[in-house]
Amino acid sequence: MNAVVADLELHAPDIWGRSVGSVFFGGGTPSLMSAAGMEFLMSRIRSIVKLEPNAEITLEANPGAINQDRFSAYQQAGVNRLSIGVQSFNPIHLQALGRIHSSDDAANAVVSARQAGFENFNLDLMHGLPGQTARHACDDINAALELAPSHISYYQLTLEPNTLFAARPPELPGEETLWDIQQQGKQLLADAGYRQYEVSAYARDNRQCQHNLNYWLFGDYLGIGAGAHSKLTFPAHNSIVRHSKRKQPADYMRTADTPDRIQGQRELGLDDTRLEFMMNALRLNDGFQTADFLSRTGEDIDPLKATIDTLETDGLLTRTPFSVAPTDNGLRYLDSVLEKFLPDAADNSYATKETRVIPIINSDHSA
Repeated sequence: MNAVVADLELHAPDIWGRSVGSVFFGGGTPSLMSAAGMEFLMSRIRSIVKLEPNAEITLEANPGAINQDRFSAYQQAGVNRLSIGVQSFNPIHLQALGRIHSSDDAANAVVSARQAGFENFNLDLMHGLPGQTARHACDDINAALELAPSHISYYQLTLEPNTLFAARPPELPGEETLWDIQQQGKQLLADAGYRQYEVSAYARDNRQCQHNLNYWLFGDYLGIGAGAHSKLTFPAHNSIVRHSKRKQPADYMRTADTPDRIQGQRELGLDDTRLEFMMNALRLNDGFQTADFLSRTGEDIDPLKATIDTLETDGLLTRTPFSVAPTDNGLRYLDSVLEKFLPDAADNSYATKETRVIPIINSDHSA
């Protein structure tokens, strides 16, 4: 806990004058934190950063590892939103994922959250699981709908490097089954009043996750903790900087109060800035305002207009004089859309500019 606070304190010069609209306690198991620990951490956050009055403060929670008393204590400390990692209600699929909770644990976690006063909460569901059919996936959604969350994340399983699944890949649903799963799931959620606003996110009653919306709209964020990543814009220097913290907890805690806690840092070049904006903003069903492109990248969108024209002609993007958004086909084939914004894409009209990499060796990272 002290390491996290020390890390944040060293970032104070980076965030002076900025207001913070959301805080997200993630990383898998923050709900194991004691009530006293959460109270201490929130008090230190408030003393270091300027939290907006209605800031969204989310805590990830694992079913089966939480109870009403702890939920109540978290709420009293300032947490106002939960993200509960259900993944599936099917015991076979939970076992395949290596989860130790049951479907009853998930339902009980929601009951406990509501009894503690939480009404704004997300349920995480995964699809494309080993042996999963469209019927299985719809059963998961129906079970989630019975719990009436304000938000549902519905995302496809991906095989991450250096994991057991990557080393021994299981048999996953084929492309046709995946498409059925996605389409049937989307329809079920829409019929229940959940509007899709991002590739894998559905919300009702204007309960979109503000923290993630900031990511998708290429906003700045500060990552605190082992392995955390940040993106910070420094208008005075006309630069956007990404950096990451040491991944190993022991290394991170040893260096948390020094500049050495930052393992790597790089300044985004112009091409990377444009591409990363598109990679994020085109995940949103409503896309982005062209004015946001200018304010977030510091660049005009004009050099990309030829690419946008082509994608509009192909039925993958739609636009107005003030906005750009993906069509349904654009979301389905998003990877192909984004390829068109790569610096070396044949129909791009702007030149490649090399990204500058800034190593961090016993030096202050602030620009």
